[in-house]
Amino acid sequence: MIGRVDMSDDMIRENNDNLEDIERSFEVNNGHNSDDYDASQIQILEGLEAVRKRPGMYIGSTNASGLHHCVYEIVDNSVDEALAGFCKNIEIRINADNTITVMDDGRGIPVDIQKKAGKSALEVVYTVLHAGGKFGGGGYKVSGGLHGVGASVVNALSEWLEVKVYKNGKIYMQRYNRGKVMCPVTEIGTCSSERHGTCVTFKPDPEIFEVTEFDYKTLKIRFRETAFLTKGLSIRLIDDREIKHDKTFCYEGGIKEFVEYLNNASSPLYDKVIYCEGIRQNIFVEVAMQHTDAYTENIYTFVNNINTPEGGTHLTGFRNALTKTVNDYCRSNKLLKDNDDNLSGEDIREGLTAIISVKIEDPQFEGQTKMKLGTSEALSAVSQIVSEQLTYFLEQNPQIAKLMCDKSILAQRARAAARKAREITRRKSVLEGAGLPGKLADCTEKDPEKCEIFIVEGDSALGPAKNCRDIRFQAVMPLRGKVLNVEKARLDRIYANKEIQGMITAFGCGIHDDFDISKLRYNKIIIMTDADVDGAHIATLMLTFLYRFMPELIKQGHVYLAQPPLYYVRKNKKLYYAYNDQERDMLLEKVGKDADVQRFKGLGEMEDQELSETTMDPETRTLLRVNMDEDSKSELDLTFTTLMGDQVEPRKLFIEENAKYVQNLDI
Repeated sequence: MIGRVDMSDDMIRENNDNLEDIERSFEVNNGHNSDDYDASQIQILEGLEAVRKRPGMYIGSTNASGLHHCVYEIVDNSVDEALAGFCKNIEIRINADNTITVMDDGRGIPVDIQKKAGKSALEVVYTVLHAGGKFGGGGYKVSGGLHGVGASVVNALSEWLEVKVYKNGKIYMQRYNRGKVMCPVTEIGTCSSERHGTCVTFKPDPEIFEVTEFDYKTLKIRFRETAFLTKGLSIRLIDDREIKHDKTFCYEGGIKEFVEYLNNASSPLYDKVIYCEGIRQNIFVEVAMQHTDAYTENIYTFVNNINTPEGGTHLTGFRNALTKTVNDYCRSNKLLKDNDDNLSGEDIREGLTAIISVKIEDPQFEGQTKMKLGTSEALSAVSQIVSEQLTYFLEQNPQIAKLMCDKSILAQRARAAARKAREITRRKSVLEGAGLPGKLADCTEKDPEKCEIFIVEGDSALGPAKNCRDIRFQAVMPLRGKVLNVEKARLDRIYANKEIQGMITAFGCGIHDDFDISKLRYNKIIIMTDADVDGAHIATLMLTFLYRFMPELIKQGHVYLAQPPLYYVRKNKKLYYAYNDQERDMLLEKVGKDADVQRFKGLGEMEDQELSETTMDPETRTLLRVNMDEDSKSELDLTFTTLMGDQVEPRKLFIEENAKYVQNLDI
């Protein structure tokens, strides 16, 4: 969730092939200047050259995210076989040399001649863009990969790739180097007639990727989710490198077990997971849901196993059906009085964990990415199935129905109180002029793009931070005590909290329905706490608040953690800073063990020059930018619930499992 930003803002680097190309276009090439623009300068990229030239267009980036995306593309092909009913087992192996092998027991990629291309179908799949069995030719009714670029793109971006096909008692093989065919499809042996499937091994090209080391945990999260979404599919993930791992995911309960897993760190209101499934208009719909005693909703939507973080028509259909069905039940059972307002969707979804999964033959997405479903039929299909089956469930389980309705009614009252608190805050802002928090030391610059705000611990850190900031573009705001843990608080209590009110007002962009990122007053929100356990706790509480109420700030890269040093090392009137124990030990090796070493107890005891130089000056500081991956949102939600929720046992287990990774423990 957190990515390092090295030193100054000017040193923040992102891959940008386009920028490099623009820069090169202004250089003199082969004796031609920019005025000599003719046909000789037009390049034609053939085959997979375009992929290698612009990898970001196909896999998003060439960093760790793009690297792991290559694995997902190959595995998704196997999952499509499972969705078609032909594959029951997938094995992903991280080999000792950091190559990847993906093996399945599907039908095996066809090896016969594809007539249009005049070559083996296997070679076509791995060397031709937009080639595959997912364009309506009858190979797949439902699939996640729709563009036919997955396998060929991975091949293009691999130093080498080898594919074996087990089919009809024979083993076929073909090998490629950087997308180029090294040999024709060759029969290399025989196998049992019962054996069938595809085995792909590839090595990411270090010429393309900035990082070539696969992360086991990242892959584990992704494939556990895939197994939940594909009922009965067994996915085995093996790591053969120095630290061995071997984990198999298989869930006969499918998304019902997914909900149970996500609610493991919470207290469910009722034992049963409500499950709805059916087919409408040739759309297969699955919905699983369960309420907890928490105050946040966690709803995840999928189309053909593809995560759709922006929702779409299937989410709208679910929300409509849930709101209408619960209100109808409350009215018919007199749980709401005649003069009471209907429950809002937000009231009913408070504490709800839900998975919505639809399988559609030809899904339509809004925009270029698959982040939001646009298929209109999905709305009515989900709505009808949820309405019918949820109505039946509530009638059959009146105790659960009452628990659900009672929680929703309490949420309604809390939301009304929160509205009043919000209106009072708004009125105060109008009456008090600018309405900015009293202890906010604002900057003079009015352009938000140039501004940044430091959130610091109390008045003790406020003084030094004010003294060494650049008043033109750096604002400072102190927090009194620890921030409210929003994971354990209802909306009315959150709005009434003075520290949270102050931050909402200072940032200017509002929260929840009022959120408008265009009104953000600072381009960077920098959490600056002491480098100790208390400081880490305050930073975590801040991140919990931002993640739950202003997640877009994190998604768009506006949230940072300042990195004050842990130690200073003094030798012969020279001063050095160390940000962890390792850096301290390296410094002592360099300057001598007899150097004076002191640990900073907090920001308040640092000299103004020290604080400026190490933590606040854009030219010399180090920041950590907080990131979030939409693909692992369910795991992020679970982590926040585990660490910040009421349940002690899940938190204890988390600490036991992760204690070995702790660094800079303050003891």
